[in-house]
Order: sequence, then structure tokens, then C-alpha cells
Amino acid sequence: MEYTEGVRFDSLGLSAEILRAVERRGLERTTPVQAGCIPPMMAWQDVIAKAPTGTGKTFAYGIPVIEHIDPEDDRVQAVILAPTRELAIQITDELRDIAMYRPGVRNVCLYGGQPIGRQIEALKKRPQIVVATPGRLSDHMKRRTVRVDNAQTVVLDEADRMLDMGFIHDVTRLLDRMSKRRNLGLFSATISREVMDIAWVYQRDAAEVTVQEDAQNKPDIKQFRMDVAKGEKADAITKILEETGFDRCMAFCNTKGSTERITKFLQMRGVDAECIHGDIPQKRREQVMDLFRRGKLRVFVSTDVAARGIDVDDVDIVFNCDVPDENQDYVHRIGRTGRAKRQGVAVTLIADYPSKMRIDDIAQKTRNTIVPVKFGEDGSLTVVE
Repeated sequence: MEYTEGVRFDSLGLSAEILRAVERRGLERTTPVQAGCIPPMMAWQDVIAKAPTGTGKTFAYGIPVIEHIDPEDDRVQAVILAPTRELAIQITDELRDIAMYRPGVRNVCLYGGQPIGRQIEALKKRPQIVVATPGRLSDHMKRRTVRVDNAQTVVLDEADRMLDMGFIHDVTRLLDRMSKRRNLGLFSATISREVMDIAWVYQRDAAEVTVQEDAQNKPDIKQFRMDVAKGEKADAITKILEETGFDRCMAFCNTKGSTERITKFLQMRGVDAECIHGDIPQKRREQVMDLFRRGKLRVFVSTDVAARGIDVDDVDIVFNCDVPDENQDYVHRIGRTGRAKRQGVAVTLIADYPSKMRIDDIAQKTRNTIVPVKFGEDGSLTVVE
């Protein structure tokens, strides 16, 4: 069923503690995906939800999960799987917000790149909710440091990306171990063949919730493309920042080496820039992300996978330093700006003919208008006629 409207949180039969936590966030009405998912999940029904990023999926499953937790039972009652450590950390933070007024509800976040000993100590506190990346949860299960066979709710967040990243065998092994579950939630921006396979095997009579991009939840983003010489991408970014004065920017690259180079060249030009990618230690990645979230970093440079789970809703501009290989990655990248009903800007830098062909294909397949621009004589951006 397709959902286009939200409802009042106080119409959903939620507990006073959850309503208090929601009110503390300044929320009165749900988003469409929350309106579609909270009632069936509260009734222990399986859910498969297709919704764009940035539409409030964490609250859509997080509220029913917290409502169902028995604080007196110290077994694992819910498992939430996420494709990346960044998204897992973000989900954990949001669940803590929802459970603020429910004492005795404990959660733990398990992901690679953090010392496993610290996670084992956290597991000794007997959390009822486990948020994890599939690989690290499998590690803990092999070590017998966590038992999830009594979990009643299982959620796969960003299921399409998780299965695309090669976690399908880990995910199915984990689902097979959690045979006592009462409901399974699949949350995804796209319903891929692999997501459908999981739904077919592991769900029964699932409530189907679809939220289309529309004028209400589709971000308002001005999209531009600019031809630059190969070594002049950092110069172009610097000039655009000087011209616009934007101070909250994300720059995406296709490779780890490219993120390092662009960051170094921006720093050499006096721009406050830092980067993250898969080879950077987790502690440093978290420090950089925290700086950006708090508005203490002007340009945040990243690869696509490393940036998953960075949920900042007031990015002024997104730069594509490399044209992404996948159309969906372009949509995810530019979707970092233009949130919270603000207009956003995205600029793709084109340095060779294959990149030009790719951006033409992306514009056609994603039905986006990407306007060619150049620097005018006065340094301002002007449309190429």
C-alpha cells in the first residue's frame, strides 16, 4: 500500500513514555513511512517498506521495537542489522532517544573496526537490543559472546545496500538462527531481486509499505555539471565555495586515493577539509563525522560506502569529484543536500569524455535535469548556452 500522508503520533496507541520522547524531539505528526509501518509492527506483523532515504525509517521500526521490549527480560529481544558501522552507530543513537523515558531498556552496537573486547564488556550488561553489522554479529556468535536465538523482532535496514555489499550469506545464516522471531522488517530504498528473495523465504503475509518520492519528500536540489581540467577539481571547489560562501559541504569520490588527493589539495588551498574511507581507523572516522555533524568542518570528503549512515540534514552543497559508477549512488549522494525543506545544490565535476557519457546517462535514467555551468569572467557561475 502506498502512503503519502503522516498521522498524529498520539493516534497510534503509543505509550506515554514514547510519546514524551517524540514530543521532546518536537514531533507531532509521523512521516508517511512511519504511518505505514508502526501499526503493523506494533501488531507483530512482518513489514517490507520501500521508501527514499531521509524519510524517517529508523523511527518507523524503532518505536515498535522499543514498545515491545520487556525491561525485566535480559535476553536479546530485537536485532537490527545495518550495512555499515556509521549507520549502525546512528541507529543506536536514535534508539537511545526513543527509549529515553523507558528505564531498563538497553542496547549495544556491534561493528568491525572497534576492539572486540570493548564490545564483549558491553554485552555482559545484557542488552535487549543488538544493532550490528552482519559480519561483526557473526563473529560474536562464533565466539558465543552473544545469543540471539530468542530475538522476537529482526530488522534489516538499508536491506538493498546490505545485500549488494555481499552480506547475503551472513544475513540468511543469522535469520536461520533467529527462528523464534515474531516479525521481520525489511527497510530499503529499492526492492532488489535479493531483497525480494529474502522476503519470499523469511516473511509471511507482510504488510507492504511504499512511499514514493513526491513534492513533499523529494528534496529540492539544483543540479549542475562543470567541465574542468583533470588537476583542477580542487581549484573549482575552492572557487565555488568562495563565490557562494557555503560552509557545510560534502564531496564524494569513487576511490580511497581520490578522497586523499582532493582533501590534500583543498587543505593546500586553505580550505578546512577532512576525509574518511575504508582504510582510515574507525576512531578517526568517528572524530571526523562528529566534527562535521557539529558544524566544525567545512568540507567532508568521502567514498560512497564510508558515507552511508551520515545523516546530516542541512548540507549546503554536494560535490561529485568523480562521477559515480552506479545511478543509485548519484541519487544517494545528492540527497545529502536539499533536506528539511531547504533548497540544495549539487555540482558534478567532469574531467574526461567517459565521465561526460556517464553523467548524460545518469541524467536520462534518473530523470534529473543537470545544468552545464562554467565560471564567468567575474568568477561567478554562469549557465553554458
